[in-house]
Amino acid sequence: METTDPRITLDVRGPLALIGINRPEKRNAFDLAMLRAFSAAMTSADRHPDVRCMVVLAQGDHFSAGLDLANVAPALSSGQSLYPEGAIDPWAIHGAVRSKPLVVAVQGLCLTLSIELILAADITVAAEDARFGQIEIKRGIFPFGGATLRFPQVAGWGNAMRWLLTGDEFDAREAYRIGLVQDVVPPGQQRERALALAETVAKQAPLGVQATLASARQTLTEGPEAAARALLPKLMELSTTEDAREGVLSFVERREARFTGR
Repeated sequence: METTDPRITLDVRGPLALIGINRPEKRNAFDLAMLRAFSAAMTSADRHPDVRCMVVLAQGDHFSAGLDLANVAPALSSGQSLYPEGAIDPWAIHGAVRSKPLVVAVQGLCLTLSIELILAADITVAAEDARFGQIEIKRGIFPFGGATLRFPQVAGWGNAMRWLLTGDEFDAREAYRIGLVQDVVPPGQQRERALALAETVAKQAPLGVQATLASARQTLTEGPEAAARALLPKLMELSTTEDAREGVLSFVERREARFTGR
């Protein structure tokens, strides 16, 4: 699936897929074409046989001001699809769900839909200068990209409602305290740190990584009992793979494993 908007880039570097957001003159706000291109880029990365981990990076001083609402509102009000048919929804609300892990690096403003992208991701690194705000209620609407579903799960009810119901801005340290981000680094180092984490993830057994994501998601969507029932069957399936054999062999030989995803 090709990315047709130059403001959204996809750069596959070995096992990593770097997805770039490049509209700094508008604080990287997503218009309709960018949403579709972003979905297409993530779909291509998820289906690429060499990619083991994705990283989202934004150009300029700000990660994203969220939606370009004036541009996207007509599509929303008409019920028009925001993503190509069969493509992955980066926010995991509508459409297909990615199977590979996602790391996000944020700096500057991180508002509305961009917070919801973090909530849908797996690991987020924030620069110390990052500022967050779920400000939809200040615009007469409410968060519709997953914040009402995931923010309470991640941060706890009170912490989530503190920011969802007021629309107040909060800083990177507060985002770290409530679990919205997993690492806070000096400004300018968020990209390097995110890439380093993604490289570490990419070194692990790909089938095991994907099974871990799927099991954790199943716990959230179907409950812990359903996820528990699926653990042993999945383990038995993975135990027959080449990567499982390589994992044991590397342990015995006291060396780093070389996983192939088979």
